[in-house]
Amino acid sequence: MPIYQLLLPAMGESVSEATVTQWLKKEGDTVVADEAVVEVATDKVDSEVASEYSGVIKEILHPVNAIVAVDAPLALIETDEVIPQQTTSEKTTPIDTPSEQNAAENIKAETAESYMHQAQDLITPVTQSSTDDARFYSPLVKNIAKQENISESELATISGTGKDGRVTKRDIFEYVQNRKAPQAQASTATAVKTPIVTPPISRGVEDAIVPMTRMEQMISEHMTRSLKTSAHVQSFIEIDVTKLWKWREKVKQDFVKQYGVKLTFTPIFFQLVAQILPEFPLLNSSLDGTDIIKKKDVNLGMATALPDGNLIVPVIKQADSLNLVGLAKKVHELASNARNNALNPDDVQGGTYTITNVGMFGSMTGTPIINQPQVAILALGAIRKVPAVLETEHGDVIAVRHQMVVSHSYDHRIINGAMGGMFLLRLKERIENWDNTQTL
Repeated sequence: MPIYQLLLPAMGESVSEATVTQWLKKEGDTVVADEAVVEVATDKVDSEVASEYSGVIKEILHPVNAIVAVDAPLALIETDEVIPQQTTSEKTTPIDTPSEQNAAENIKAETAESYMHQAQDLITPVTQSSTDDARFYSPLVKNIAKQENISESELATISGTGKDGRVTKRDIFEYVQNRKAPQAQASTATAVKTPIVTPPISRGVEDAIVPMTRMEQMISEHMTRSLKTSAHVQSFIEIDVTKLWKWREKVKQDFVKQYGVKLTFTPIFFQLVAQILPEFPLLNSSLDGTDIIKKKDVNLGMATALPDGNLIVPVIKQADSLNLVGLAKKVHELASNARNNALNPDDVQGGTYTITNVGMFGSMTGTPIINQPQVAILALGAIRKVPAVLETEHGDVIAVRHQMVVSHSYDHRIINGAMGGMFLLRLKERIENWDNTQTL
């Protein structure tokens, strides 16, 4: 019987590895085509890996919590199905041996050898010990080291908690956090380095100790790294959304009947932002060292609250090419999949600008942290009925209006206050001049 390798698929842009979080099958179990076999996680999203063929799980190659490179084998599956030659060369290894036992042993050896070759291609020795034994680092660890200006010799001093002393993502982040301070002034005879020490936190006898979940740890790392990377600055503006509010009230029932989804304010604001961003291309960019990468597509990230209180940011690809109906359906689809843990890795990749609705929790405004490697993020505050001064031909009057405060966080390394503020002003103009006579 042919045996094929269940490989870890590509997990999205810049993701080179994933962690095995749960095996849904055990050795000896039967699996049908397209059935999930294992759950894996990256720093972006959790995902399931399904088998392409029906068969029996012959061998599981990695335990829970193991870190596996993209395109590396996860398990061996024995199948009765005919495997196409082109698929066989990439994802399967048919075995022509006298016995099933020999077949399993041969595929295991070939898998190990293949994996080592892949590792050699993906991972290069960053430093070498005095005994000429190479120490290897994952692409993720190397990228973090580069971002934090950690030299090869310094990286070699970091103790690893992973398998065989491997330096993990957590190891290097903890090292950065506790990194020793710069040397004292050159005038001193001996430069003294002082480690950054976190003050001890008292724990009462009746205090509840709750470990952070894996997602909470990843969010913490991502947010902290963003603050260390970008020079955050914020601008705020108050917008009169009365015309838009009345228009939505007028058409929302017909919208549901015609298109099967609710018309919330979210897709409306997404459409406006997608239309305005091309006027401010720096806001739709990323900074790579001293190179500014202006993105061709407008891919809008939608910060979404999960049932456990955490946040995830699915992405609406090419949002500037979608009309209001298309955006409304996409917003509904991604929000529903996020709440049901049904997002694919590609759903959270490739964002160029993010919008978060802090108003859904009643907040007037907020100062969101930039979602790296983006350079800006917009926060929509709650829409409130407030008294406002209106200028009329007969003088100023006070009237009840629907108002909201919008906050704009942007990276001051490449975006100045004028551009960050002008973007808000342009958004204000579009909303306050909304044509409430338009039809669906």
